[in-house]
Amino acid sequence: MSAAGLFAHLATGSTHICQCWAITRADGVTFGFTDHDRPLAFDGITFLADSGLSARALALSSGLAVDNSEAVGLLQNDVIAEADIVAGRYDGAEMRNWLVRWDSVGQRQLRFRGRVGEITRQAGQFRVELRGLTDALNQPSGRTYLRSCSAVLGDAACGVDTDDPAFAVVRPVLAQTEARELTVAGEDYTDRWFEQGVLEVVTGKARGLTAAIKHDRLEDDRRRITLWQALRADVRTGDTVRLIAGCDKRAETCRVKFTNLVNFRGFPDMPGDDWMTSVPRSDDAGDGGSLVR
Repeated sequence: MSAAGLFAHLATGSTHICQCWAITRADGVTFGFTDHDRPLAFDGITFLADSGLSARALALSSGLAVDNSEAVGLLQNDVIAEADIVAGRYDGAEMRNWLVRWDSVGQRQLRFRGRVGEITRQAGQFRVELRGLTDALNQPSGRTYLRSCSAVLGDAACGVDTDDPAFAVVRPVLAQTEARELTVAGEDYTDRWFEQGVLEVVTGKARGLTAAIKHDRLEDDRRRITLWQALRADVRTGDTVRLIAGCDKRAETCRVKFTNLVNFRGFPDMPGDDWMTSVPRSDDAGDGGSLVR
């Protein structure tokens, strides 16, 4: 990629320039678009010319202000499908924009990199809010001083292997009674084992979507799973789902259920709010001794 060659071309005053956009979803699927009249290809991506995608001028800055832009395109079943937008497959997708010399695509410059924000649909079109990399600076980060664990089950800080059959299982859907409730096989795990865990859809129209599990009830040889929010695509009988064990962030759960207390990221022994005003008493636990017993 030669930005110097592109700049030299721009300096001639007679240019062959277009824009190219790439959208990469969380599931790894990538789509490319260009405002040129013919498809272009580079970096292993084919940029379609008949997508109807256009973009407003980029607002870029050299400081910490949030870069932003907006893109507008046509809803097409073979490219950007309305059902995929409704299902949330483009939520948080990565967006990149290049300025490209269309008769020599090696001469190009990456101008924008960020994430997809709010998406709206109207009259066969979609409108995408684009958020630059500095948008992440507006989000809270870092650890919190709480009794409960701040790690997410299975992440680097937690260390639990969620591929372990003790903590995850793939099962077919036996029935779906409501939008937020479905029944799966799984009598080999105790009641409420997956409560506060995660459900991932493995096959079917909702493949790749996830949802948090609110309730997990073992009824005879079946499990009735209730989600906090309904999946934004249909789950049908015969589709397979992956259930990941639930974690309520307590130290006891980390020790007993996951045998992982060494990686617990909470502060279960920190004093309560009334500790500063407490005084030793011989008739109760406030005897002046250690708070950890």
